[in-house]
Amino acid sequence: MKILAVGDLVGKVGVQTLHDNLPKIIKENDIDFVIVNAENAADGMGLTEKMYKSITDLKVDVITMGNHTWGKKDIFGFIDNDNIIRPANYSRGVPGKGYTIINKNGKKICVINLIGRTSMNVLSDNPFTVADDIINEVKDSVDIIIVDFHAEASAEKVALSYYLDGKVSFIFGTHTHVQTADECILEKGTAYITDIGMTGPKKSVIGMDVEASIKRFLTSLPEKYKTAEGNGKLNSCMFEINDKTNKVVKITRINVE
Repeated sequence: MKILAVGDLVGKVGVQTLHDNLPKIIKENDIDFVIVNAENAADGMGLTEKMYKSITDLKVDVITMGNHTWGKKDIFGFIDNDNIIRPANYSRGVPGKGYTIINKNGKKICVINLIGRTSMNVLSDNPFTVADDIINEVKDSVDIIIVDFHAEASAEKVALSYYLDGKVSFIFGTHTHVQTADECILEKGTAYITDIGMTGPKKSVIGMDVEASIKRFLTSLPEKYKTAEGNGKLNSCMFEINDKTNKVVKITRINVE
């Protein structure tokens, strides 16, 4: 089985770039299952219902979110659907689900969304212990477990990878919008990459307008961020899984510019 994880969609450019390239990537690589992080899809913050429908129309199996989950009020109309999840370690009682189980090609695939606590400015439970709770709940009833860890600190992401090594099929990081080159398969069989990158404006500061971003850093004044325009790029990572062992045997970064 081949599973594709697509890096954070940023703005209209990101959504259009996904539409322009995902069908071709799926066809050329025989992709069986697609996960897309879409927490920045709507003007860099949140997800609208219109965008949600346009993404799922592309045969995307699961949409994951992050610190901007609640950025658009539309989210409350579809957050409880099975094909979209928000961080599982958000405060208890919030709408939506932290993980979902999807049946695909004879496999039960569990996708878990977690958010980091280092430099994220989001009140959340411990992602390590919440991950344990979910894994213990589902491990005997699913074939594949996948984690999208939406976190700022590379150290926190790497630590989680070692903590969950052997417990999940693979972990991919999101949030920083910069793809890392550290994909690997750990000692106990879990595959890992610190960040799969971004799908959005190529000429940008992690998806945001260049001039507005420079002004913010130059003056230290609270300049409002706005998403950049222009040509897009797509960052993603493909994980090939052995159908007998349910472990990753190969990781391939797939990028389009």
